[in-house]
Amino acid sequence: MSGRGEGARRLIRWASAALLAAASPAASQAAGQEACRLALALAMDVSSSVDAGEYALQSRGLAAALRDEAVRAAMFAPGQGPVALAIYEWSGRDRAAMVAGWTLMRAPADADALAARVLAHPRSQTEFPTALGHALGVGAVLLRRAPPCARRTLDIASDGINNAGFGPSSAYKAFDFGGVTVNALVIGDDPPGLAEYYRAEVIRGPDAFVETARDHGDFARAMRRKLLRELAPPLLLGDAGAAAQSGTRIIRPRKRPANR
Repeated sequence: MSGRGEGARRLIRWASAALLAAASPAASQAAGQEACRLALALAMDVSSSVDAGEYALQSRGLAAALRDEAVRAAMFAPGQGPVALAIYEWSGRDRAAMVAGWTLMRAPADADALAARVLAHPRSQTEFPTALGHALGVGAVLLRRAPPCARRTLDIASDGINNAGFGPSSAYKAFDFGGVTVNALVIGDDPPGLAEYYRAEVIRGPDAFVETARDHGDFARAMRRKLLRELAPPLLLGDAGAAAQSGTRIIRPRKRPANR
């Protein structure tokens, strides 16, 4: 047994236990009755490269996006069914913390409550590196516990490349990502070519894309654009229509070998 394989199996056991309460049975039952259209897990980078001021910009940016009128129009579009959201923070190996477990967005008041929860949440970690493969693994386990929804999406926000533990390719081999789209919100360009790294190594699935923020101060704008892209009804707008509505710059994934 390789050390990498054992690390992935340990993370599966840890994430399954740590996220057991993240999917509430009541939410799952209600989502099934209301034909939930999207389960969206938002993964926020709190590694050591994110300082206190940048963390505050991320939190305020996510809260602002949840309160944005255009985002709400897409989230609560008549006849589209509810969206289920979950939010977690990630940094080093086996270092993840739930901000909010699976929550059905039925009305603007639900988005208000989630935004308030984001702003009130104390930062979970400050001193650990960027274990991107582990963050993906946590997201895979979390999405397996999501309410039954027509689509499942994991959104990784980060300002760096993997520098601890196993990488994204190992995560995709070790965890079940069947039917899951993985998008990314890339902050800045340090090291140069950061968005290309996420394009080549991280995003996955039909119409997966990379949204970019110039820096943490641009996070709110980028999160808004990304959510508009993810919330747009794919069968009605299609790929080009959704992108035009949100203004998102789409960076498409390269083709991967079959075992990826």
